[in-house]
Amino acid sequence: MFSKIGITKTVASFIAFLALVFSPLLSPTAYAQVAGATLSGTVADQSGAFLPQATISIRNVATDITRTTTTSSAGFYLVPNLLPGTYDVRVSSQGFSTHVATGVTLTVGEQQVLNFTLQVGQMTQTIQVSTEAPNVELASSSISATVNSTTVRELPLNGRSWTDLAALQPGVSAIQTQTDFAVGGDRGNRGFGNQISVGGDRPEQNNYRLDGVSINDFNNAAPGSVLGGDLGVDAVQEFSVITSNVSAEYGRTSGGVINAITKSGTNQFHGSAYEFLRNDALDAANFFENANGLKKGSFKQNQFGVSAGAPIRKDKLFIFGDYEGIRYSKGIPVSIFVPSNAARNGQLCSIPILSGPNACSTTQLQPNPADPNGTDANGVDLAVKKYLPFWPVSTNIPAGTNGDTATYGFTGQRVVTENFFTIRGDDKISDKDSLAATYLRDNTPYSSPDGLDAVLLNSITNRQIVSLEETHIFTPTLVNSARGGFSREYELNNKGVGFINPLAKDPSLAAIPGQFAAHVIGSIGIDQFTGGVNGNSNSIYVWNSFQGYDDAFWTHGTHSLKFGGGVERQQLDRLAHTDPSGVFTFGSLQAFLTNNPSKFTGEDASSVRPQGLRQTIFGLYAQDDWRFRPNLTLNLGLRWEMSTMVNDNHGGIVNLINMADSTSLLCGRPDPNCTPGGPLFGNFTHRNFEPRIGFAWDPFHNGKTAVRGSFGVFDILPMAYQYIASATKQFPFVSSGSLNKLAQGSFYTGVDVTKLPPKAKGSNNTEQYPHRSYVMQWNLNLQRELASKLTLMVGYVGSRGVHEPFRVDDGDIVLPTMSSAGWLFPQVDISGNQCIANTQCAANTGNPPPKINEDFGSIGRLHYEGNSYYHALELAVQKTMSHGVQFQTSFTWGKSMDTGSAAGHGDQ
Repeated sequence: MFSKIGITKTVASFIAFLALVFSPLLSPTAYAQVAGATLSGTVADQSGAFLPQATISIRNVATDITRTTTTSSAGFYLVPNLLPGTYDVRVSSQGFSTHVATGVTLTVGEQQVLNFTLQVGQMTQTIQVSTEAPNVELASSSISATVNSTTVRELPLNGRSWTDLAALQPGVSAIQTQTDFAVGGDRGNRGFGNQISVGGDRPEQNNYRLDGVSINDFNNAAPGSVLGGDLGVDAVQEFSVITSNVSAEYGRTSGGVINAITKSGTNQFHGSAYEFLRNDALDAANFFENANGLKKGSFKQNQFGVSAGAPIRKDKLFIFGDYEGIRYSKGIPVSIFVPSNAARNGQLCSIPILSGPNACSTTQLQPNPADPNGTDANGVDLAVKKYLPFWPVSTNIPAGTNGDTATYGFTGQRVVTENFFTIRGDDKISDKDSLAATYLRDNTPYSSPDGLDAVLLNSITNRQIVSLEETHIFTPTLVNSARGGFSREYELNNKGVGFINPLAKDPSLAAIPGQFAAHVIGSIGIDQFTGGVNGNSNSIYVWNSFQGYDDAFWTHGTHSLKFGGGVERQQLDRLAHTDPSGVFTFGSLQAFLTNNPSKFTGEDASSVRPQGLRQTIFGLYAQDDWRFRPNLTLNLGLRWEMSTMVNDNHGGIVNLINMADSTSLLCGRPDPNCTPGGPLFGNFTHRNFEPRIGFAWDPFHNGKTAVRGSFGVFDILPMAYQYIASATKQFPFVSSGSLNKLAQGSFYTGVDVTKLPPKAKGSNNTEQYPHRSYVMQWNLNLQRELASKLTLMVGYVGSRGVHEPFRVDDGDIVLPTMSSAGWLFPQVDISGNQCIANTQCAANTGNPPPKINEDFGSIGRLHYEGNSYYHALELAVQKTMSHGVQFQTSFTWGKSMDTGSAAGHGDQ
């Protein structure tokens, strides 16, 4: 919530800044949010005097499209937003011979410097040389690297996911717990893409861009299909990874930027077709298959595709298309713990005997007349007995165990079908206007069994991306790029769609009307059962991001000024069921067999409604890359970026302002259980001014050495992903909660989720007026060309995060008490006796210790109080392609400390 006056003052302050920066003494550029490259430099005579009004023509070798500009009064030129590729650069000036540099390679988002020295002569005289731009960065202080099309295409990537190559760069660490193909509630809720940490920052702080459009998923994390990767190796021309101190035109990020551009058609037809095959005929049996006597699982994976690019009108209109498909079917060996036959008959281990590997003094359960469900002759509760067939029967009792459990192996079949395609068109409308458009779609359904081979689970990702960019040349020194984009993701996560075990769809086993069998979890020595069909936690996410940007490039004197802005409208729709069939927790296998649950958690599925989180992000920036000296460039930038606070279009959003005060519950729509007033969350982004400064120095004036350094501020915007779990789907809008100390026989018919007491309800506490959340980044590095096409970079990189989002699942705890021994937490009662559980505490003290708020079962907390620190020595050696060989290596020696590591569903 904010006032119009507040907005007016903020915008006015920024306009005043722009007016100052746009004075005649300053001018623009930098490599941009636009994905194109920027070529700049100087033109001088043999005495070193700079030549004004020299003409520079830059021709794309593949498309024959030419861009022309002239040098300023200081002999400086700049050509922005060039499509990555190979160029010929022609430089001419009255009274001098024409100089033509061939084979100049420009990469995605690059800010390349190329200086020329002309000789006295006639313009009709041409001096042609094969020229390479310097391999070191002479105009930018950001630490970045480019992965070119050769690397993307030729490296043997398992699954052919181009984003995997980001880990080649220094300062980039893969999150190892997210690199396999496993799916499930946790993974799908945080997004399926393979996550990385860049420069010590959290995975949700990176920004992935394709053709200038942000393609982050609904959790603001890496995009990807259910298989975890991004196809399109044959469609990606190249991509860059900016790991530290991006310039002011980049917004919506406080971490790294992965900036990719798709291939375009050329004047020559070119295409490819391929198929990669893997199957079980080439594999040995898995360890678990051998251990359980299982037949080797089947495995068939076909990955195939075709791509082609061609001119529609030579030198004018080009098209490129790519299709890639995956057909994947793999048997997954699974080993689980199940009740032994003795345990199923009520014979349980009581006191282990040391004389044998499985010896145990057994105790026979006895029939219990007080059990409301009744028991069989062996003392096993009859309601529980109906559930036992969910665990397969096995006589394989591992050596050294007590005999209560056995192991059972089965092979689950994982099936994936992925269809991915991209199409791009480029049109040179006139000498002053060009247009580029891209459409991408990726659809991937996935199915596999649950952990007990009882229920068939489905997950689906369906992504669509649209990018449209128009570039207009007003004058040789003023260029504007306008861009619109749309990114959409539909995700069905972990939905139970059919039964493998017929009991999984037996309504007579339901604990909640209208559902099927309930969950069974706890310290029971056997694998948990995650419920019958559609009984496990599942969700649907629909993410829409509408984006618009405008970037203007202006060259004046020795200044390259770039300025512009952007707006993004975000829509996140979510329908999530948490434990719709109910969850029963048991403290032991005996407690399970005798129907003594310790806890029940569930929800009334009919009370769950879709959530529609909405917000808008605005950004303005100005960036000046000032050629302060012929060998020294200063990068000076300022960005202002704010976001509206998240709201729900159904009003289904809550915030318990004061954890200890139940009457301080605020809601997004009127409800008798809520206190009117607001705002639910205060907006701390109105004054998000982000200065970014840096330098690039060529100490030897030869373009082979660069000393660079920079410092910048990057805001962490309070976007929807932080509020998915902490501000929605809570009391009073959803009937859910938990019950403790259940009576014997409560499983699975002894509870009514619609009549949960008020203390079982859940709520959330979000900091109402938080401090500004941001990260400061800095670096100092040295780049040196060791030999032709061989470059070394060594540098120090650091960052400091302040007031970062920090979430805990339940902050409604028992507060410690002060004693002569110090602060005593709830594991110790007020008499000083050690507690095993709250029941013992109650026995010792007469009452269990009170929580902060006894009106709620749990209270989630989202506060902006996290801190992070990162310090690293980074080293990289890279040899670009020559004589058919290229290589690179990187080394990072760093330390990262973060009090949270994530704000919602991210991996801690």
